Amino acid sequence: MTGRGPARHRQPAHQPDWRDAKWRSGLRRRLSSWFKANARRLPWRDDPQPYHVWVSEIMLQQTQVATVLPYYKRWMRSFPTVADLAAADEADLMRHWEGLGYYRRVRSMHAAAKQIVEEHGGRFPQDFEAVLALPGVGRYTAGAVLSISGDGRYPVLEGNTQRVYSRWMALRETPSDKDANRLLWEFATAMLPRSGSGQFNQAAMELGALVCFPKTPDCPSCPVQRFCAAHRLGLQREIPGKIKRIAYQPRTEFALVIQRSAPPRSDRQGATEFLVRPLPEGGRWAGLWDFPRPTDVETDSVTIAADWLGKQLNATVSPGIRLKTFRHAVTKYRISLHVHAAALPDSFATPPPPWRWVSVTDLGGLPMSVTGRKIADFLAAEPQAFLPLS
Repeated sequence: MTGRGPARHRQPAHQPDWRDAKWRSGLRRRLSSWFKANARRLPWRDDPQPYHVWVSEIMLQQTQVATVLPYYKRWMRSFPTVADLAAADEADLMRHWEGLGYYRRVRSMHAAAKQIVEEHGGRFPQDFEAVLALPGVGRYTAGAVLSISGDGRYPVLEGNTQRVYSRWMALRETPSDKDANRLLWEFATAMLPRSGSGQFNQAAMELGALVCFPKTPDCPSCPVQRFCAAHRLGLQREIPGKIKRIAYQPRTEFALVIQRSAPPRSDRQGATEFLVRPLPEGGRWAGLWDFPRPTDVETDSVTIAADWLGKQLNATVSPGIRLKTFRHAVTKYRISLHVHAAALPDSFATPPPPWRWVSVTDLGGLPMSVTGRKIADFLAAEPQAFLPLS
């Protein structure tokens, strides 16, 4: 985009235009001073190696810093290098990721690590196009990694900076709109200093996280308030433009808890085991372990869920009492998951693959869906709640 851009994006005559180098320079100085005094101590900032920044950026997608911190620290203890990540077992990676959600991210990281080992000798690439070619890496992530770890002069546009930049320039359109998004990338590029791009990008993201909140920005505490066109126009609560919210649909699902007493071994008495499976590829939470439940169709009753499982096992499944109800949101659904006890015939012994009998203790070592883990924790904490059928 050249010239002064579409008229609808222009600042009023009394507002400084963001294409003014003096305005940009003054804003950067104020923001830099604020960041030096207020930046949070974060482990990937303390040691901003490309691998560290990459892992943090992937974890931070759709996730808050406070949530990410314990995951990041545990991850780095287990997989301190790209080579360690590439060589890791996927199930182990999923277990480390459990609870962060959006599990495609961890699979993409695993594939990217293998690519880095094969094509770059295990060293994280420093070329923008090479980073962009990694699975799961887009323009924002590539720019963030290279600017934060090596001061590459690349713009960063994500949730926080979209909001901050929209307010600085009084951009009324929704940031995801094509023309508005193009203008924001132009703005983000123009704002970069000749040196110190990594610090500037982090400062802008930090301002969005600590001051320039989505609904109620703390304008009195903002170090660059006088540079902000939205504040001068009184539009800080209206900008950025409204993003279309998900219209959640109610949905009911049923999970079945089936137990058995494991055959005793020479080293222990028979433990209580539960029937579980890894969820199939292509479906929700693929690769994670879960208790029996249909995940690809809505289930109207526990009887239908039992019939579904019976076909899976080639056996009669008898549904029983409801043990617990969990409520959670997935994609466009708000799900009520009713957990029921169920039973198999006494003659049933070995389930067909991929079903397995697993003890509560051993479930702790398997990567599970969020609700699958809740069921396991419920059974471990309140074993008296499980009443076997008789």
